[in-house]
Amino acid sequence: MARTPDDTRQEATGWESRLAAAELVLAATDRGVDFEAAMYASRAFGRLEGSDRGFARAMASMALRALGRIDWALGGMVERPLSDIEPPLRALLRVGAAQLWLMDVARHAAVSATVEAARKWDIARRGGGLVNAVLRRASREGEIFAEAPATSVWPDWLAARMKAALGPEMADVMALAQLEEPPVDLTLKSADEAEMWAEQLGARVLASGSLRLEAATGLSEMPGFAEGAWWVQDTAAALPARLMGDVSGKAVADLCAAPGGKAMQLAAMGAKLTAIDISKQRTVRLRENAERAMLAMDIVEADARTWKPGAPLDGVLLDAPCSALGVMRRHPEGVWRRDPKDLARLPSIQRSLVDAAHGMLKPGGRLVYAVCTPLPEEGRDVIEAAIAAGGWRRAPVTEAEAPGFEHALTPEGDVLTLPSAGLQSGADASHDTEDTLNPDAFFIARLERL
Repeated sequence: MARTPDDTRQEATGWESRLAAAELVLAATDRGVDFEAAMYASRAFGRLEGSDRGFARAMASMALRALGRIDWALGGMVERPLSDIEPPLRALLRVGAAQLWLMDVARHAAVSATVEAARKWDIARRGGGLVNAVLRRASREGEIFAEAPATSVWPDWLAARMKAALGPEMADVMALAQLEEPPVDLTLKSADEAEMWAEQLGARVLASGSLRLEAATGLSEMPGFAEGAWWVQDTAAALPARLMGDVSGKAVADLCAAPGGKAMQLAAMGAKLTAIDISKQRTVRLRENAERAMLAMDIVEADARTWKPGAPLDGVLLDAPCSALGVMRRHPEGVWRRDPKDLARLPSIQRSLVDAAHGMLKPGGRLVYAVCTPLPEEGRDVIEAAIAAGGWRRAPVTEAEAPGFEHALTPEGDVLTLPSAGLQSGADASHDTEDTLNPDAFFIARLERL
């Protein structure tokens, strides 16, 4: 019997990892699943091992980081709107484009293996010809992606808000930083052991006091994890607790405390700590983390806006609920599921928490306010409104208190950290600045109760 072309066609290698990557992208973009949860749920990803698994994760992660910019460039290569293309085929195109434009994968391998994945994937099989045609064009016309606006990685509404908040140049830098895998930093239970743990973990000590891992795989298997000698925490996220000052023996509350990184810092610093969170599920995780690190704290499941301490406190740390736009590079898929109208309610929640903290503190007590977003309406404006209403004065942060973040200090004495693009991970720690620290975006202010 005569063979059909499909009978004689040689199967392209590497299609399994491309199919798995497309499954992850499809789950994150069209089914509303968080990226980490998608990896647990994907059958194709679960069948991979070793380097194939890592490559699939890298392709999916890169496609999600550059999602808007990839779609902007692909939009000119298809005959109908990209939104009208079947979701599985759209996911494959995004994975293929990420390989071609951002990952230095050989053109032939990127195209042939991704097309093969379409042919092997039941829900995408009929679209193999489309995937082939578009990716072949993408392999020839990479300049279209290169010429796309940097901020096209985000939805239009977010790009506009970032430009308004940071200025066009800094918004571009933050957008470009999203295309890079963010660093993995550790906070130590005992700061005096930094050099010892850096040697054991293959990390370097940052000017801020955090450790930065050079290779961040198998974290739970690394020395020190099981006994809670360290925990994962971006170097900017570790700064608010340090700005509380000397809390040893003092009564302190951490509002909105889960999953517990800042609470563990305060407990390790000797605070008599009450850690409060409104979520039962997150409170369970907070308790598990505290027990792993063997750190003592009272953990309370409550709404911090109504909770009252038994006696006035010396200090409050408030990592307020926020838009989390400062950590988009860690969860880039999330921003595509957000409605900008939902963000409008956050400043009133943040302000009510600041007001609640005022009622918890003794006169002269200290509040450190933090949000992982650079938007002024969630940071600077909340603080200015609280000061204007009376009862607070700003306690400016000094350069000596924020090593490595000197350039992040605002004229008012607040802190605004921002990620940077194109940095070398092996930079000399003795010359670390806020730029070379490449932190997440955080706004931090310190107030004292009058």
